[in-house]
Amino acid sequence: MIYALIMAGGIGSRFWPKSRISQPKQFLSFFDDKTLLQTTIDRIRPIIPPERILVSTNADYIGLVKEQVPDLPDDNIIGEPVARNTAPCIAFASALLHYRDPDATLIVLPSDHYIPNDETFRNDLQTCVRIARDGEKLVTIGITPTRPETGYGYIQYNDEKQISLKNDKDGNVDIAYPVKTFAEKPDVQTALKFLQSGDFLWNSGMFIWNTKDILLEIEQHMPVLYHQVEIFADDLNRHNGAVRKEILETVYHACFAVSIDYGIMEKSDNVVVLPSHFDWSDLGSWMAIYELQSEEATDEGNILNSKRVITVMSQNCYVQSDSSKLITLVGLQGIGVIETEDALLLCKLDNSQHVKDVYDQLKGKDYDKYR
Repeated sequence: MIYALIMAGGIGSRFWPKSRISQPKQFLSFFDDKTLLQTTIDRIRPIIPPERILVSTNADYIGLVKEQVPDLPDDNIIGEPVARNTAPCIAFASALLHYRDPDATLIVLPSDHYIPNDETFRNDLQTCVRIARDGEKLVTIGITPTRPETGYGYIQYNDEKQISLKNDKDGNVDIAYPVKTFAEKPDVQTALKFLQSGDFLWNSGMFIWNTKDILLEIEQHMPVLYHQVEIFADDLNRHNGAVRKEILETVYHACFAVSIDYGIMEKSDNVVVLPSHFDWSDLGSWMAIYELQSEEATDEGNILNSKRVITVMSQNCYVQSDSSKLITLVGLQGIGVIETEDALLLCKLDNSQHVKDVYDQLKGKDYDKYR
């Protein structure tokens, strides 16, 4: 059977002041009435029902998940007691699913991506599932780069070897490639070289594999984590598959914070990448929101998500406010204005990734209440 793990444990600090500890990015709506988490789950519902979808999130957000996805079974929500990055999250979820179904194939998805063409996305997922099942591969989805982006990791693939699969939906042939290497977020010059080489893709952070295969890779490449997985799996066996809060506290606190990319994907020689056929954004900054709402822009390129705004000699600006306050912009270019009840952010949209630095400075000061 096919299962999904939705990773929904982040803070979304680049979307401060709208994203807060009490209600981070994945539980907010940016484009319509549905939140990013709800949209992510709705996107896969046609091929994976709620009873086969897991959500891993911070233990403090279990209530938010239940509220936003009420048909998700309670025992499919994993409350992480402490943040430990993606490797432990994926490892324990894989162990849980492997207990429930030793033949499980798992799709791992972040909860906060923007993908407008859902059916094409699902077609790509099903292609990846076939590759994972037939070839016992670790499969990831790569995004064809359109610019020398410095905010994404990259995947270099071997274009001399191909895995060809006929698409069941349209009869076309989908092609995947063995992965040569993973590259961290580059500087501008390196990103330009990646773009020009033609064999690099953006790393989407989406993975597809059989649970038995990823657990074998964890055993080989991350033995310390695997030891905690064994403790967790033994407890599942002793308690008829129940995930106990006490055991999660034990195993999570014993783990290092490591990403699955660094812990497994960069080390394994069994990784395959499928270039995507869908549009995608990881929604990494307010600039990303501005770009995705470009169709709503005024003749001056401004996007004005507020009740009362006046602009004078201002172009390519973004305003987000739920208040009835009048907001005026005069002589501004490429500026973001994001207002909440208790905070106001002004930034150059080109620099909006650095909003995280503002968030980091709120910790441990009199500004804690604004986090």
